[in-house]
Amino acid sequence: MKVKPMDPEKIMESLTKELGLAFKGMAKAKNIEQKEAYSRVIKNLCESLGVFLDFASTMPFEDMYDEDEDDYE
Repeated sequence: MKVKPMDPEKIMESLTKELGLAFKGMAKAKNIEQKEAYSRVIKNLCESLGVFLDFASTMPFEDMYDEDEDDYE
């Protein structure tokens, strides 16, 4: 079985969405144990998102556009 590579953009969008949901959940948390659990989730999501942002920062900027899009030059 051939495994398809995951789209990094979709992964980043999903992580960002989950991060927003975790912040909302933390805001609604009633006790310190719930807030601590959400803070750990938020920390892990931020670290995961950081991996993709670090990777994106190492990519050459000109590769982000199609070759026939000369309007940006």
